[in-house]
Amino acid sequence: MKKIGLLTCGGDCAGLNAAIRAVTLRATQHYGWEVYGIYQGTNGFLKRPVDAIRLDAATCNDSLLRQGGTLLGSTSRGPKTADIFKEVAEGYKQLELDAMIGIGGDGGQAFLRALAQEEGLNLVTISKTIDDDVGSTDHSIGFMTAVGVATEALDRLHPTAASHDRVMILEVMGRDAGHIALNAGIAGGADIILIPEIPYTLESLAKKITQLHTNGRGAALLIVSEAVPTESGEKLTILDASGRGRYGGIAHYLADKLTPLTQAEVRFTVLGHVQRGASPLFQDRILASAFGVHAVDLVAAGKFDRMVAWQNQAVTDIPIQKALEGYHLVNLEGTLMKTARGLGICFGDGK
Repeated sequence: MKKIGLLTCGGDCAGLNAAIRAVTLRATQHYGWEVYGIYQGTNGFLKRPVDAIRLDAATCNDSLLRQGGTLLGSTSRGPKTADIFKEVAEGYKQLELDAMIGIGGDGGQAFLRALAQEEGLNLVTISKTIDDDVGSTDHSIGFMTAVGVATEALDRLHPTAASHDRVMILEVMGRDAGHIALNAGIAGGADIILIPEIPYTLESLAKKITQLHTNGRGAALLIVSEAVPTESGEKLTILDASGRGRYGGIAHYLADKLTPLTQAEVRFTVLGHVQRGASPLFQDRILASAFGVHAVDLVAAGKFDRMVAWQNQAVTDIPIQKALEGYHLVNLEGTLMKTARGLGICFGDGK
């Protein structure tokens, strides 16, 4: 009988519960193992007794497929330093675990790997992030649903823009990668897409908007990734109540700058965490299910220090460290960029 621990760490996203379900069903029904879900990421390991729940087919039924968030809870805060490694490892040993499966982004996986290496724990990770910026995987859990939400937001903004001849700006998440903005911009019919990977000029944006007006289009849609800087290169951030900085403010900046340049009525919308909490689209449900099954099979094969990934339309696995070493940015020579430029979408770089 094997016992494995399962946890989610970092920001939530759609598809986490589907992954939890897949891990549980594969481990309990195929291998006959016990699965323990750890509450609130590694914070659950710090409590005595460990804050965990026994997972089985009853607790992980089909309803989890359509539920957003994570039934285990998660945290992107809390202690993440080497001095708590021994406490976490002690919790791992108290549950008599043989291995641990961690579902997280690059930050969470980096911490879990450092913990596992220091304390000699058996670890397999699953990639999740709406930003789709984890290296060595084509997609991570949560990304497709986030794109779907952003696309729907553009669909909803378009009628208002057309009715009032307005320029509508939508600011989306993505950290330092522009995947959400690029994908949603193409799918939602944006006229302008701004991503961190491509510098822009306000003059180029104004020229595009003016050109649309000249051609009889009074409205324009612009989607911008949160990490896009000002024209001078300054990254805009907002401080939360605890004094931590996060990206935000670029849509407001663009609206203020474009209004006098275009003489248009410019409005902006910041989509924010709406992108995280939706019921997962079928793509994320399938990806999460495939990831969960493969992660358990890695444990069964004794293959640890591996991250489950998606490459060339198939599930695979790679060393965790390799994934952490490569940040997944938009491929500026890839199919999506060529498609967007072929459609006449402006990136603000004059091309």
